Amino acid sequence: MWLIFALGSLFFSGVTSILAKCGLRTMDSTVATAVRTSVVMLYSWLAVFLVGSQGTIGSLRGETLLFLLLSGCATGASWLCHFKALQLGPVNQVEPIDKSSVVLTIVLAFLLLGEPADAVKAAGAALIGTGTFLMIEKKKETAGTGRRRVWLLYAVGSAVFASLTAILGKVGIEGVESTLGTAIRTVAVFVMAWGMVFITGKRRLVRGASAREVVFLILSALATGTSWLCYYRALQEGPASAVVPIDKMSILVTVAFSYVVFGERLTARSGTGLALITAGTLAMLF
Repeated sequence: MWLIFALGSLFFSGVTSILAKCGLRTMDSTVATAVRTSVVMLYSWLAVFLVGSQGTIGSLRGETLLFLLLSGCATGASWLCHFKALQLGPVNQVEPIDKSSVVLTIVLAFLLLGEPADAVKAAGAALIGTGTFLMIEKKKETAGTGRRRVWLLYAVGSAVFASLTAILGKVGIEGVESTLGTAIRTVAVFVMAWGMVFITGKRRLVRGASAREVVFLILSALATGTSWLCYYRALQEGPASAVVPIDKMSILVTVAFSYVVFGERLTARSGTGLALITAGTLAMLF
């Protein structure tokens, strides 16, 4: 059953990227993230009341609640580091580091959760890592984009926190109804997302968003919420070392929709990378 939820996470995560791209024409990315997070939180808590799991909040152990909130904080921290790295460093070097989180998750699942690892999983991780690198096309940098090497620390932080999100979420979701667990962690993400808006002094930009952008951001947020609900239900029932790679394969959905919606085509290099990611994931699953 966990495989079905993992595939649901894959699909809705891929749709999220397309909808978000449609809604990020002119809106500041920090503000857009906060707006999307607000909708995701409302959606998650609505789902909690629909399934009737709100009555189990009082029975949550302090340790469980702590890990759920830490997982949410890890998500927020990953976003903060990622945006800072993109601001200071070249995109064609930041993105491969950020995408390496899936490989790091597999390693942490082995070290911290004791999930079995063998030659097949190692080969799968290598294929996923290589494929992700190939998917990031190198582009010429414009003048004045040189920055201090501090961006590298933020890029590594983004990958590390993204991995910790899955590991902490796996630990925190054990013994908790997955819908409630997802809603609890969105509270931490909400606080961090809006905290960044106020810290950077961009709260006035919220009113300048166009209706079209807001609609696409809301749709993107609903897709994100559905993806998260599926993702953490899959983590609750299945191994993190398999659930995380499946979720990362949302790139297949994104590529398909980007071709249909935006007419974007794969190059030979990125097509090879996509094939390697798919092969690596299948190797880890079977």
